[in-house]
Amino acid sequence: MNPNTELGPALQTLIRRAEQALDARLPDAGQPPVELHRAMRYAVLGGGKRLRPLLVYAAAHALGRDDAALDASACAVELIHAYSLVHDDLPAMDDDDLRRGRPTCHIVFGEAMAILAGDALQALAFELLTVPDAAPDPAAGMRMLHALGRACGAEGMAGGQALDLAAVGRRLTLAELEHMHACKTGALIQASVQLGALAAGADHATLAALDRYASAVGLAFQVRDDILDVEGDSAVIGKTAGKDAAADKPTFPSIIGLDASRARLAELTATALDAIAPLGPRGGLLAELAHYAAQRHR
Repeated sequence: MNPNTELGPALQTLIRRAEQALDARLPDAGQPPVELHRAMRYAVLGGGKRLRPLLVYAAAHALGRDDAALDASACAVELIHAYSLVHDDLPAMDDDDLRRGRPTCHIVFGEAMAILAGDALQALAFELLTVPDAAPDPAAGMRMLHALGRACGAEGMAGGQALDLAAVGRRLTLAELEHMHACKTGALIQASVQLGALAAGADHATLAALDRYASAVGLAFQVRDDILDVEGDSAVIGKTAGKDAAADKPTFPSIIGLDASRARLAELTATALDAIAPLGPRGGLLAELAHYAAQRHR
């Protein structure tokens, strides 16, 4: 199933916009070092939900901005996401050989080149945020760089992955599990919304409301991921179903059960929608993405 078909036409248009922007900003596959650039393009352009770029566009759209300068932030968050997947799939981490229905980057290009590709994608992401017009003013630009850097580091994805590795075989509490995923998955989702809002000149109150929205959506996305790991088909979800259970990794269904996981998913979706209610119709794309995160089939 193509994830695009689960989204409405406006978001599908934005996915195509993100795809074109990513293709234009990645190094040409024929440019030396060829193997590195091929690996970078393979990791990024092999399909995917593009949820994070969509959140950038949707947050900015809700605040009245929709110009081409947003593409830099949209690409930056997706490059960070792609780099994290390349590294997470490595044998030393999650040891996956399937991603988005294709062999993982290290299977195709080898471990060393996959590591370098991830490193280069992370560097390119921050480079993109320094281009002219990516931010409305220098102060906002610094806040955007800070938000993305925080989402990547020890208080974000890297820290979440460390907690995930340490949790294998352990019985976590629900609070511990939610904290782990708030770092590993939620931090970059939150940064995506922040980048879009900052690019549109959001005020403090609006940023706080969008943070509440993004925090709920990020956790809902992971709860749904855990449910799909139990109920999903590998051919549909594009990765190995049941792998978390086989690896004895803590998940929402393993800790609170499937029914309680579905209830938590509904609660998080309601929280997200309540946070953006003051935006009215302008928050329509954000609302659609909240529903998608909780109801998607892959």
